[in-house]
Amino acid sequence: MRRRLLISALLTLAVLLGAGVARAELSQVGDLRISFDGGFTPRALPREKPASVTVSVEGAISTTDGTQPPPLRELEFALNRAGRISTAGLPECTSTLLQSTTSEAAMERCGPALVGHGSYSARLASSQTPVPVQGKILAFNGTQGGKPALILHLYGKVPVRATFVVPLKISHRAKGRFGTVLSARIPILAGGVGSITAIKLKLGREYSDEGQRVGYISASCAAPTGFTGATFTFARGSFHFADGRVLHTPLVRNCRVR
Repeated sequence: MRRRLLISALLTLAVLLGAGVARAELSQVGDLRISFDGGFTPRALPREKPASVTVSVEGAISTTDGTQPPPLRELEFALNRAGRISTAGLPECTSTLLQSTTSEAAMERCGPALVGHGSYSARLASSQTPVPVQGKILAFNGTQGGKPALILHLYGKVPVRATFVVPLKISHRAKGRFGTVLSARIPILAGGVGSITAIKLKLGREYSDEGQRVGYISASCAAPTGFTGATFTFARGSFHFADGRVLHTPLVRNCRVR
């Protein structure tokens, strides 16, 4: 009995301490470095019935010597199976509707399907000074090949106006730590001389489906019976680069039972 109480107290302490020390995780292969961060709100969730949450993820790509990183070719975000994505009854957008549009035009065409937003940064190689690129991301619910997808609309004005549409396939795994996976192939930027250097994305909204309020992303706090919280691997980012290098970075976060 005393041992069980001690374990319970230690776990509770770990959850309380972890609430204030969430930080980015670093991964490195050779001179290539990834900083991956993210989380979810609210942290207090039901033990069993999922509740609506907002999820944020961000990745920064750099090199230890300051040179241009290789182009990112594939991106994957895997989410813990305590969370799930629901799209039933949610308006949809298509990649075709978003081609060659500004952020404002994209919202006019697909605003009801909006489920998130963010930003991106890139760098264009140059014989002189590398050219920085920044832009806005809008995330829409949609389909790709007849299957659920998260369609990202990237639009930037500097140094020139440019639009990229990147569909993230949403897949579900029956086994393992991660139940929902979002994956995409990244288009070639500026004829191959452009490299993504940062991505920030926040996802989450509530909508009505058959008279019920539904969260686009929902989650529970799967703490064992008798415990008030849990520490778990919330997400994993996988980054595949043009030179063949692959970096995997997990994020450990915590939740409280409400």
